[in-house]
Amino acid sequence: VVVDLDRIRVEIDPMAEWQQMYAEAGRLMRDHFWIADMGGVDWDAVLERYRPVLARLGTRDDLSELLWEVQGELGASHAYETPPERAMEKSRRLGLLGADLAADPDGVWRVSRVVPGESSAPAARSPLSAPGVGVQTGDAIVAVGGRPVDPVTGPTALLVGAAELPVELTIAPADATDRRHVVVVPLATEMPLRYQDWVAGRRAAVHAASGGRAGYLHIPDMVANGWAQLHRDIRVELGRDCVVVDVRDNNGGHVSSLVLEKLARTVQGWATVRHMRPIAYPEDAPRGPLVAITNEQAGSDGDIVTAMIRQLGLGPVLGTRTWGGVIGIDGRYSLVDGTQVTQPRYSFWFADAGWGVENYGVEPDIEVLFPPQAWAAGTDPQLEAAVELVLERLAATPAATPPDTSGRPDRAAPVLPPRA
Repeated sequence: VVVDLDRIRVEIDPMAEWQQMYAEAGRLMRDHFWIADMGGVDWDAVLERYRPVLARLGTRDDLSELLWEVQGELGASHAYETPPERAMEKSRRLGLLGADLAADPDGVWRVSRVVPGESSAPAARSPLSAPGVGVQTGDAIVAVGGRPVDPVTGPTALLVGAAELPVELTIAPADATDRRHVVVVPLATEMPLRYQDWVAGRRAAVHAASGGRAGYLHIPDMVANGWAQLHRDIRVELGRDCVVVDVRDNNGGHVSSLVLEKLARTVQGWATVRHMRPIAYPEDAPRGPLVAITNEQAGSDGDIVTAMIRQLGLGPVLGTRTWGGVIGIDGRYSLVDGTQVTQPRYSFWFADAGWGVENYGVEPDIEVLFPPQAWAAGTDPQLEAAVELVLERLAATPAATPPDTSGRPDRAAPVLPPRA
């Protein structure tokens, strides 16, 4: 039997609900904070000091501000309050084409670049590169859904509400051949596509600057996405003489120990195969020196992986000091309206830094800043310094190389003496 719940009507007193949520958030923090003494904070006194503010709340957003302020009194990372998502109407979602567009002096909007995709990541593909579409650099988009493109606002205004829905584009090819009509499905977000393009650019820069001797790995986070990204490139990039490991902007997670296990491997032997290149043992082991890059946006498990690269002596770290939040969470509790609240539960201590990473971060061995003018110029001073450093270390410590097969054992049968 299916019970129709759409007709149920519930009356809610917001002020009463907010008071209950405030009290429950306080109880959850009291019972699940990583240490019973609340790090020396008188938690009951904190709750009482802020409680009068409840009477002055006017909106649900005010409650969010209050909970963040209260939980901030603990001086701990990962004390979050996240209200339920507010659904956006499909008619308002902007469709994105995965390309850079620019207007000509005459107001014609042309494709200046189609962002290259990554075949192993389905979300990282430009709609303009889809089969049968084939829009090229220099092509003009003259109409969207049959409506002419405005020379000022461009195609973007006509793509409102088109995210993940088929839409017809009228294309005027750059070679002045006849206009054609193609159907594309615009993206709701270009982040996966732009990210893969950024990684490809960094990887190509490392290869070019090192003459192909240095590999490049970027790890965006420490969950399934970052683990998958690492394994997109690890086999090829660790097959080079040295490697730059980039954990800048790492969003954290929980797989840093798995990542470190890979990076800490050293080549102990080789499997030689007749029709293949020799295979290092253990597999996915760096063949030579490693240099890591980090920054202020690497946090949580991004802090931890940076701290452990230093502590384990895997290689020097350069960049800027990390975020500084290593009291982890599991996100198991929510409040009555669906708001997620987290309690810092897993506080990390390190053999060399002790408790010192929380609220401070991990200092790099070599500080290299990334100033705004470098962003504007499209340069990456941290990456450039990392390549220079890893090549210096490679000159001092050559990479492991496969054995010379000319020294193989001779398995030919021994020559027997003549019979008497």
